[in-house]
Amino acid sequence: MNYYTILESDLGPITIQASDEGLLGIWFEQHTTLPNELGHYLPEHPVLSAAATQLTEYLSGTRHQFSLPLAAKGTEFQSKVWEVLCSIPYGESISYQELANRVGNPKAVRAVGTANGRNPISIVVPCHRVIGKDGKLTGYAGGVDRKLKLLELESSGS
Repeated sequence: MNYYTILESDLGPITIQASDEGLLGIWFEQHTTLPNELGHYLPEHPVLSAAATQLTEYLSGTRHQFSLPLAAKGTEFQSKVWEVLCSIPYGESISYQELANRVGNPKAVRAVGTANGRNPISIVVPCHRVIGKDGKLTGYAGGVDRKLKLLELESSGS
């Protein structure tokens, strides 16, 4: 059974989905990967409640790491990319090439970029910390403006 809640934030509404095993997804309103069926609206579900609290703390600048059970569904390759994303420290960013290197497949930059873009757990699995080789902000499923705001939040040292 899946459950969801919606967190109101300065970045707009954030939909959070979980199962009893853990967090399944965090999406902004414009995400195209938001599932058609979210499950039951249950903000008091322990995983959803913890996620909402931790996201609020993160967005206020008081939380730099998340401690939530993750249960995202993806291929073995996507899961490996998402695991590496979680190792990028708060306030730092890397290029897609560096991400491919860390995944152990330096020639798979495009595949890594695709897996990064399919990350269902925004912010907690910090795909926003991956930028273009030239330092430019490239696409972000939540919108490049939000990506910039997340990176600015982290660089402010709050």
